[in-house]
Amino acid sequence: MKSTLLAATLVAAAFGAQAQNIAIVNGKPVPKARFETIISQITKGGQPRTPEMDRQVRDEVVNREILMQEAERRGVPASADYRAQIELARQAILIRELQNHYFKTNPVTDAEAQAEYDKVKAAQGGQEYRARHILVETEDEAKDIIAKLKLGTKFEDLASKSKDPGSAARGGDLDWSNANAYVPEFSKAMVALKKGEITETPVKSQFGYHVIRLDDTREMQFPAFDEVKPQVIDRLKQMKWNAFQASLRQAAKTDYKFGQ
Repeated sequence: MKSTLLAATLVAAAFGAQAQNIAIVNGKPVPKARFETIISQITKGGQPRTPEMDRQVRDEVVNREILMQEAERRGVPASADYRAQIELARQAILIRELQNHYFKTNPVTDAEAQAEYDKVKAAQGGQEYRARHILVETEDEAKDIIAKLKLGTKFEDLASKSKDPGSAARGGDLDWSNANAYVPEFSKAMVALKKGEITETPVKSQFGYHVIRLDDTREMQFPAFDEVKPQVIDRLKQMKWNAFQASLRQAAKTDYKFGQ
């Protein structure tokens, strides 16, 4: 009776141990926890868990164990390069987990995201302009272009010789943009034009001399908050993380000078 009970206990213990492991490789158990950790990391990114995924991850976990055992047999863990990489990996993991902990206690709220969206929209909102320009090196060249345009030469034909290669290939077209996208001298001259008008005098900027034609205007097409909310949150998280790092650097007692 006792021997039967002992055998049953041993069998139960063996099955229990087997349930905790994926496999035994060269006498060494491969714990199921490794498998679950990798699965958790994959699904955390939004990928759905499937039987095929489970199979692939199990294969990978066992294959890693085989390779790790071989690396240990060859003495790889004793090498200086291995120890250096382990230290770098340890630092990266610590910093990543610090970041995760920071955002758990300092999350970006919906109110913060909405406020940031409104601020950016206000800064970039208003009118959009669709303009063309011809960029040349000298004022005389620009004056000559203006004279030719007044005589009926097509703007697009003259724009092919512009010093701005990107727009020259499109007949000088700069597409739709907010006025703030341009250097101040260009913006001031452009917004003063009416639809279809061309600058009467050359516009000088740091790039050379511009001849500008305003083709059209419209209210800026700004995406709805819900469309860009994830990007806004990412932007705010980066801003918060940068500020947090700056506060730690400021509080740290060190003789090191950042940026020098």
